[in-house]
Amino acid sequence: MSAQVPLIEARNVWKRYGDNVVLERLNLRIEEGEFCAVVGASGCGKTTFLRMVLGEEPPDRGEILLAGQPLRMEPDAERGIVFQRYSVFPHLTVLGNVMLARELKGSKVLGRLFGARRRAAKEEALALLSQVGLDNAQNRYPSELSGGMQQRLALAQSLIARPRILLLDEPFGALDPGIRHDMHRLVTTLWQEHRLTVLMITHDLKEGFALGTRLFVFDKVRADPQAPNAYGARVTYDLPLNKQTAALAPA
Repeated sequence: MSAQVPLIEARNVWKRYGDNVVLERLNLRIEEGEFCAVVGASGCGKTTFLRMVLGEEPPDRGEILLAGQPLRMEPDAERGIVFQRYSVFPHLTVLGNVMLARELKGSKVLGRLFGARRRAAKEEALALLSQVGLDNAQNRYPSELSGGMQQRLALAQSLIARPRILLLDEPFGALDPGIRHDMHRLVTTLWQEHRLTVLMITHDLKEGFALGTRLFVFDKVRADPQAPNAYGARVTYDLPLNKQTAALAPA
């Protein structure tokens, strides 16, 4: 019997910018339904790797596979992302922000839906806004929202495209501790209910242990004081956190 093909696999991945080697000999496998947290020192390639999985950056050597196939080197609907800085459109209402993602996916030429398709998209957007606790803010603009509310909006914006993979780039770093705790519960619920595979970058080790089913530590294993940028980071620890991958639990 052949081994199960992982959803995401990095094989001997290298990435450099000029003389600065960011990643070297990076190997990892992520199964469908896992919630993987990535921690490491600043500048060790965490966000670079996230951008590579998103399709914004190609590896210089090695390859990244999605379900056993070469990853498309451009973002698509299978991969949603939420950044630390709020990635919402300030000129659109909360409802308009969420509906736009559905309209762009459903009508790539016009970027707008009509008739029954538009009504269905609106119903779906309203349901997602209810899930993230923004159903009473649908007619407000992002400038009228708190930081936590804007991150809830960014999550709804990503999820309406029905991604298979949700990429989180330190999404809670700018939030107050109490709001972060609420967002942790929300993301865990959304991961389970939408049956997502999550890859989350965080600078907070405690957050990684609290949310993840696995924890990857990125670090450099080689160093040269005379040439600090000559070597890159790789996965130095891959820690299973003994949590059930609830995103794959039977409905």
